[in-house]
Amino acid sequence: MAYDNKIAIVIKDELEVWQKLNVASFLASSVAIKFPDTHGEPFINGSNSTYLPFIKHPILIFKANNDTEMKRAFSRAKERELHIGIYTAELFATKNEEENLIQIANFTDENQNLVGIIMYGDAKKVSKALDGLKFHS
Repeated sequence: MAYDNKIAIVIKDELEVWQKLNVASFLASSVAIKFPDTHGEPFINGSNSTYLPFIKHPILIFKANNDTEMKRAFSRAKERELHIGIYTAELFATKNEEENLIQIANFTDENQNLVGIIMYGDAKKVSKALDGLKFHS
């Protein structure tokens, strides 16, 4: 099935595995929260137990080998007016939403220390924003 829109996450390769998983989880949740049409129906198994739904779109995860690649993907996503979520290095030290909001507010687009971004929008625009990046392995 082809999708008109695409979800992609870019994560810095230098992070610890637990950090990469944490970043991917938080970023994926941002799209599901902002765009309810991106998630499906709850699952109901043969025991009639109900389970949480998934995001309907595949989520492609790419790696940024350095700050330059991360900033390039971010800039290209902004230029294409895609919906963007961010995760900065400072968020690893926060304990709650209030601290997260304060940390994000301390930086501008130009000086934020991005370790992960998510972009959502027109599939062709997302692909162009990711040009040159490889899938995370």
